[in-house]
Amino acid sequence: MSATKEIRAQIREAPDLPGVYLFRDRDGEVLYVGKAAYLRRRLANYLPATRRVNAQHENPRVLEMGQRAWMVEWIVTTSPSEALLLEHNLIKRHRPPFNIRLRDDKSYPYIMITLGDEYPRVLFTRQPHKRGNLYFGPYANAAKVRETLDTLGRIFPFRKCHGPTPGRHSGTPCLQHSIKRCPAPCQKLVSSEDYREVINQVAEFLSGRERDLARRLEREMKVAAAAQDFERAALYRDRLAAVQHVLERQQAKSGMLGTADVIGMARTEEAANVQVFLTREGMLADRRSFTLEGIQGVEDQEVFERFLGEYYGGVPFLPPEVVVPPTVGELERLGSFLKELRGSRVRLHHAERGEKRRLQELAARNAELALEHHRLRSRRSRERRLEALSRLKDVLDLPDLPMRIEGYDISNLAGENIVASMVVFQGGSPRKSDYRRFIVRTTAGQDDFASLHEVVGRRFNRALGSPQLPLRDTSAPGRQSSEASEGAPACDTAPACDTVPSSEAAPAYDPSFEQVPDLVLIDGGKGQLAAARCALREAGLAEVIRVVSLAKREEEVFVSEHGRPLSLSRDDPALLLLERVRDEAHRFAVSFHRLRREGGARASLLDELPGVGEKRKRAILLHFGSPEAFLCARREEIEAVPGLPGRVARAIYDYLHKTG
Repeated sequence: MSATKEIRAQIREAPDLPGVYLFRDRDGEVLYVGKAAYLRRRLANYLPATRRVNAQHENPRVLEMGQRAWMVEWIVTTSPSEALLLEHNLIKRHRPPFNIRLRDDKSYPYIMITLGDEYPRVLFTRQPHKRGNLYFGPYANAAKVRETLDTLGRIFPFRKCHGPTPGRHSGTPCLQHSIKRCPAPCQKLVSSEDYREVINQVAEFLSGRERDLARRLEREMKVAAAAQDFERAALYRDRLAAVQHVLERQQAKSGMLGTADVIGMARTEEAANVQVFLTREGMLADRRSFTLEGIQGVEDQEVFERFLGEYYGGVPFLPPEVVVPPTVGELERLGSFLKELRGSRVRLHHAERGEKRRLQELAARNAELALEHHRLRSRRSRERRLEALSRLKDVLDLPDLPMRIEGYDISNLAGENIVASMVVFQGGSPRKSDYRRFIVRTTAGQDDFASLHEVVGRRFNRALGSPQLPLRDTSAPGRQSSEASEGAPACDTAPACDTVPSSEAAPAYDPSFEQVPDLVLIDGGKGQLAAARCALREAGLAEVIRVVSLAKREEEVFVSEHGRPLSLSRDDPALLLLERVRDEAHRFAVSFHRLRREGGARASLLDELPGVGEKRKRAILLHFGSPEAFLCARREEIEAVPGLPGRVARAIYDYLHKTG
């Protein structure tokens, strides 16, 4: 049975019960997760989209998803509320590409508390959430997060050093301890219990419970004073004064607001914006803004439900009351969903009058303004990119706009851990899904020319089977049809052309390597440009793909290895775009080089011992105390390591003495 008939049969076999359905592609990856009160009726709406030929659907995203889907599966639940909760969990687990998503949801700034450390840290982060840490946010901008961290550092003494273990290499307390902003856990000047109490106060402050914290600090101050522990009482007094100062700066005080989240939403056909106003104990504590994309053809109710699951599935504190836009219905079901997340009842309702109604209208107005600002900013960004591409086309005398630009750079340290990067700009914007990294294999020593020749040759030899590119003439003298060929003729225009790189046998399909760039940018000068052009000439693509280089310091653009550089002003849009591509290629290469170098720095002789894995390595170090003592050990001492078989111990001893 074909994929089309199979998926249509699966849809017709679906039960008419509440549940969750998952569309998967031919590799089993989840494309879309949805919920339904009646699975069969809901899935029947996808039947037109699953036709492989002449398919029509009012929503192009649904049509594309249906064309890629090869199977559908479902999970029956006892109620629509349970289906909503299960859908939320599955979306968090699989991150399906066709579900509504918060734009750049992984790049919003958060404040993270590393609860897994013995002495937790309070940090700024944009990284995906990890278990064992406590997160606060997302915040509207990074500046606000850093300002909050600075305020916290002045109120609460917690360590500012990096790493899971406190302290510096010198072993002495840092300046933060001298100015009383760190209790120096590195010197054991504070117990882990007292330090944890400070971290709990930080978490309480960030959760919006400043008044509870102030009352507790005042109570602790009075207890310490009654016990004549005046130094500790003074410490609580100073913290209390700082918290009260923050409270005095809050605005929009109203006893009618209480502790609640007030949500406003606005949308167009392409995007939606949701504003969340956080009120804590009658004060407007914060405002958070989110843009949602991929909502074409989706009803407001489903857009809001998806936001509710994305947002409240990741926040550390869910208030007992949530005010929603007037267009949102099915409040009882959504309230049951939030109750499951919070563990207690959540009052979900529309604001009919008073302060909450005014605040909800304000949130909706802010959402409209944010959406308009996003639209104007996107339009200006597109106009700037188009201007830069048009200018680049004129400057380089290209036949068309360079819609796809690939940038290359080499990174190494004294000829060690040589790596290269390939970055892609599509329409003037980074396309990070097409970025690729290379480990240089055939070049020995610090030779950027030879390294570039190898990398560019490997990249375009991978593309020779694509219908977008002309195949090399394998009958021509000196031409080989495999990327793994050796001894290809050298080009007389580049210093590195006497070597041809080797490559993987039968490389896997890679869509990034199959696409033709309109322009290739090399980080460097004439020599680097000549090496790249030589690799393209050997691949038979020199007449198909244009190559230029951009040299640092003077920012000179070379279009030929023999001519003079182009003279462009520093504010020329074409030069600014080339600089962006070059800098991104440099950043990507350096980050990969550091990763490789750090991996090599962590390697040791113990990694090479025969029959020794992580568990036995730890046993050896624990028994001898240091690698030096282990290297000096006699055979019988190695055999005495607990958990190490005698046969393995003897093999280790022979290996050490064989290698010296």
